[in-house]
Amino acid sequence: MGPIPGVKLDEARNRKTWFNMMVDAYMCWDDALNDRKKAVTFGDGGYLPEEAVRGCERIFQEESVAIPWKKGDVLLLDNRAVLHARNPFDPPRRILASLCK
Repeated sequence: MGPIPGVKLDEARNRKTWFNMMVDAYMCWDDALNDRKKAVTFGDGGYLPEEAVRGCERIFQEESVAIPWKKGDVLLLDNRAVLHARNPFDPPRRILASLCK
C-alpha cells in the first residue's frame, strides 16, 4: 500500500479534516506484529519525530470533551467532523453502535 494522506477534504463542508490514526498507531501499536515508530511514516518513508506525535496527542487531550454518560443516552456524531475515542474503563461496559452512510 502506498502513502495515504492524513488529511482529507470533507466535500460536504468544503474543508480539510484530520482523518487518520497516526497518534494511536504511534502510541499504541507496539506488539509482535507492529513497531509503533514505523507504523506511520511520511510519504517518502521517513519516520515521524516523536515530539511531533506527542504534540498531536497533547492537542487531542487539551481539546477533548468527556461526555457524562447516563443510562439510555445516545450520541450521534459525524465521523468526518469529530475525532472520537474512549478512555480506560472498568467493566462491565456495553456499547451498541451503528454506522451509516
